[in-house]
Amino acid sequence: MLVEFFFCLRKHGLKTSITELLDLLTALEHDMAACDVEQFYHLAKLTLVKDESQYDRFDRAFAEYFSGVEQVDLAQKIPADWLQRSIQRHLSDEEKAQLQGHGGLKELLEAFTERLAEQQKRHAGGNKWIGTGGSSAFGAYGFHPEGIRIGQTGSNQRRAVKVWDQREYRDLDSEQLINHRTIQMALRSLRRFARSGAELELDLAQTITATSAKAGLLDLQWQRERHNAIKVLILFDVGGSMDDYIYECQQLFAAARNEFKHLEFYYFHNCLYEQVWRHNSRRFSEKIPLTEVINRYSKDYKLIFVGDATMGPYEITHPGGSVEHWNEEPGIATMQRVLNHFSKSVWLNPQPFERWHWHHSIGLVQEIMGGRMYPLSIDGLNRAIRSML
Repeated sequence: MLVEFFFCLRKHGLKTSITELLDLLTALEHDMAACDVEQFYHLAKLTLVKDESQYDRFDRAFAEYFSGVEQVDLAQKIPADWLQRSIQRHLSDEEKAQLQGHGGLKELLEAFTERLAEQQKRHAGGNKWIGTGGSSAFGAYGFHPEGIRIGQTGSNQRRAVKVWDQREYRDLDSEQLINHRTIQMALRSLRRFARSGAELELDLAQTITATSAKAGLLDLQWQRERHNAIKVLILFDVGGSMDDYIYECQQLFAAARNEFKHLEFYYFHNCLYEQVWRHNSRRFSEKIPLTEVINRYSKDYKLIFVGDATMGPYEITHPGGSVEHWNEEPGIATMQRVLNHFSKSVWLNPQPFERWHWHHSIGLVQEIMGGRMYPLSIDGLNRAIRSML
């Protein structure tokens, strides 16, 4: 039972195991979902999905496997010509506002069964019967605040009551590009807390112990604030092809500033050379020698490069390869010097992974990084962080 559904989930990339499937079958044996497809959807998601980043994949798999489940048997009895698109009724905003929903999928199915038993002919543009182009809750190509879509290719008003089609968790998918919220969720795994500074935070456990020892006389105990002790240095590639990824870099930077007390950042262009800069508006007048950066930050800093690594191969392999100035030594030598100092380093690439093989320079940078180049996606960021722990 539900074996094909299990294989459908695996096809969509969910890490569901036989154990979770057996848990779902056990729950069904105890009538926890009854005959309500929406209840089954929530029960299946609760038992089969291990991580919220997989919710959108579950919705897509559920929609694929159970497509049309609400019309099984009943909808097959509807003559095909009842659902052929003809006239389209256009409702005003006032008329749309007056329409009332049925209260849920169970009520909808009950009303649908009643309509099907009573209806004798085709209807179009109406507000009650199964038909097309009107304001009934049943049929195709019409408008209703909630309804059952039948025999329609695609969605017209996106009002059908199927929560798995809403895909509310699509932005949590680990393969999607990152945003501020999902970056912070990923960065939290790079936490190593330590207490430092003045004792300004209430130590509740010690306060209770001290107060109890004094027979209930309040004795407040304080402790140093807890901060993330991890130190991070981020080097951002800016300009040129990186202009296409400004949003992703801004989101990463904002999330990192919120997450790490010890965060430093600099900019470079295409490949790392002998100088970096702190302000893009003064990049030519206030450059900072890379040797100064190496001397300023200790080996325990986690080094993160952010760039698409898309450039001419000579910019990496030859002196004078830079498109902005004459570099005395090739970029590969500068990169190696930095990597020899910082023991933990990764490269995050916002370029879609499927395009990486188009650019020889990406392969060169991957080789320099020892394979530690990851896509700028949630899954890529998680893998990058694990490699630095």
